[in-house]
Formats: sequence, structure tokens, C-alpha cells
Amino acid sequence: MSLESLAALKPYLSFFHPVTMWILLALALYTLYLGVQVRRTRLAEGEPKKELTKGRFAIRHHQIGSILLALMVMGAIGGITVTYINSGKIVIGPHLFAGLGIVGLIATSAALVPFMQKHTWVRSVHVSLNLVVLGLFGWQAITGVQIVQKIVSQMTVNSAG
Repeated sequence: MSLESLAALKPYLSFFHPVTMWILLALALYTLYLGVQVRRTRLAEGEPKKELTKGRFAIRHHQIGSILLALMVMGAIGGITVTYINSGKIVIGPHLFAGLGIVGLIATSAALVPFMQKHTWVRSVHVSLNLVVLGLFGWQAITGVQIVQKIVSQMTVNSAG
């Protein structure tokens, strides 16, 4: 790929990270739903438990959670990289720190999974970390929209001038 074709892609790179992150926010909410179903299955008894077990929620939660972890890490790296490509610097601010916090928390949450079968308190920590991740992620979505609005207004000013 030539430098000219990379330069042609530069304006669109600014939108790849936010679109990806909105998709991942939806995926995170779906993973939460699956986790709630895992808990319902674990606490159910008799026929309701048999019905819930058919949903294979634990397997799906684990698989989607693993994919979410990988994509969150790659998305964070991508966001930082695109920012650097477009502006020649990494913008140090609350959006970056919250994003890095999310990556650290989701990795820690995933690392707890092997210990959740033997220690029920670990499950509570896993759930708590993920709720904090979702809260930070929601805040990231809002601040990300503000950043995109700033980028779009700068693009509009640059194209008009």
C-alpha cells in the first residue's frame, strides 16, 4: 500500500475506532445478558433449570466474553494508533485514561474466570469489575461522540477553508 493510498484513508480512520467501539458496547451488553442467564441457570431448580440449560448460556458467555476481551484490547490499541496517525500525538486526557482502565479491568475480570468455580467471592469480584467496565464504557461512548463531533467540525472547517 502506498503512502498516497494511506493518506486517502486518513479522514476515514477517525471513524473506524468509534464505530467499532459502539459495536463492542452492544456486544458487552449482550455478554451481560448472557451472564445474567448463567446466574439464573445456576440458581434455578427442576424443570426451569432444564429449560435454561438448553440455552448453553455459560458456554456462550465465556466465548463471547473472550472475543470481547480481545476486541477491546485491539480497539484500544487501534484508537490510540489512529489518534497518533491523524494528529501526530497521543491526546492525554480522561477518554484515554478511562479506556486504558477498561482494558485493565476487563483483562483482570477475564483472569479471574478459572478461579470462579472454587471461590464464590471471585465470581462477585468478576461481576463487580464488569459492571465498572460497563459504566466506564458508557461514559467512553458519550465522550467519544464529543470527540467525533470535534473531528467532524474540524473537517468541515478545513474543507471550507
